[in-house]
Amino acid sequence: MSQLFSNNETISKVIKNQFDTALSHYGDIKYSYMVLNKKKPTEILIISNHHDEWREIYRANNYQHIDPVVIAALNKITPFPWDEDLLVSTQLKMSKIFNLSREHNITNGYTFVLHDHSNNLVMLSIMIDESNVSNIDEVIESNKDKLQMTLMNIHAETISLYREMIRNKEDERSNDKDIFSQRENEILYWASMGKTYQEIALILGIKTGTVKFHIGNVVKKLGVLNAKHAIRLGIELQLIRPIQS
Repeated sequence: MSQLFSNNETISKVIKNQFDTALSHYGDIKYSYMVLNKKKPTEILIISNHHDEWREIYRANNYQHIDPVVIAALNKITPFPWDEDLLVSTQLKMSKIFNLSREHNITNGYTFVLHDHSNNLVMLSIMIDESNVSNIDEVIESNKDKLQMTLMNIHAETISLYREMIRNKEDERSNDKDIFSQRENEILYWASMGKTYQEIALILGIKTGTVKFHIGNVVKKLGVLNAKHAIRLGIELQLIRPIQS
């Protein structure tokens, strides 16, 4: 799914919020969620709560090609710890990526790995501050199964959101007269009927995050401030199509 690497800003925010919430239970954790196309490694998605500068430099220089953590993950199916010695052992100590890692205090960490059905390498890397190695190590070791499931579940949500995005584009091409895609209209319709995001998700058989994603698109299309304004405007201008039962 090449669309996965289009770095849709709305989807990235939804996914980042999910990781922020899920990982907050384990303390103040710095993380990086990375999806790499194994057939075309230049295609990469990175979502992180670490420094924006680190992410931008990493992407601009295609460091995934020489990142020893990525190289190690390609040959693993279970979580693994890493530290500065990994960089040294791969003879990358003097490389730019080593210097970048040191500058942003990325010298210790733990990476969870997933190889998905689209031949992507999926990684959740937790960066460990040198001053708090023992405490974070203990938390990770005690919750490895939960953290692995967190990666699997949120990656599934990422794929789902991008599929919805593709479906929306196809809907828009097939019916240019309608301002909303079929899914956006369904969600806006049920929201106008007073249903909550959770209730709409149950009715349509999708996830709450997907509902929020579509509402975000509706808000942008209408140029309003929030979902309440979008629903009210949709009703007033009769933009919401009735759903056939």
